[in-house]
Amino acid sequence: MKFLPISFLVLALATATAFAYDPSPLQDICVATNDLNSGVFVNGKFCKDPNQASADDFLFTGFRIPGNTSNPLGSKVTTAFVDQFPGLNTLGISMARLDFAPGGLNPPHTHPRGTEVLVVVEGTLLVGFVTSNQLNNTLFTKVLYKGDVFVFPIGLIHFQLNIGNTYALAFAGLSSQNPGLITIANAVFGAKPPISADVLTKAFQVDKKVVDYLQAQFWYDNN
Repeated sequence: MKFLPISFLVLALATATAFAYDPSPLQDICVATNDLNSGVFVNGKFCKDPNQASADDFLFTGFRIPGNTSNPLGSKVTTAFVDQFPGLNTLGISMARLDFAPGGLNPPHTHPRGTEVLVVVEGTLLVGFVTSNQLNNTLFTKVLYKGDVFVFPIGLIHFQLNIGNTYALAFAGLSSQNPGLITIANAVFGAKPPISADVLTKAFQVDKKVVDYLQAQFWYDNN
């Protein structure tokens, strides 16, 4: 019986550890404040009075019209995240429509807060994702055809390229109401203010003229 208190202590610590888990962030930054009057963001969004909700709050019609692919990337991503679709708030899911012209690309990007599962509705897509440094930045890639489904793990860099001669269409589901988006080229070479050329020349092992050229480009956002 003399070991009973220690057993209780171990159990209490294990229980506390099990419940000491922070919820995943739903925005890029959330600076703490003690001033309740200035607290405008929470981990998600403030909720409408349930008695004021209607069926329209749970309807999104933005996927009815094809996205305009007349842009440098030849693709358009239409998102149904919580900012566009308020009914998703607190539900932990979102969607996107991806339209591709022939040769269109959804460039390498990452969703820091969500896993993505993609289904091809029309066309042929070359897709892939790259693992973290821990797994030696291994590329996993496949060619997808109509009806195929592919999953991109949370936080990993991934892409989709239309390798067919016709228009392509896909839909994606994501495991967060606000999965976030970081387009790699835009973030690295289009940052405002710009990342120091000294940093980029050493990181990419290229001449400063190359960095200057890339930073001078207009980095299109297809979202």
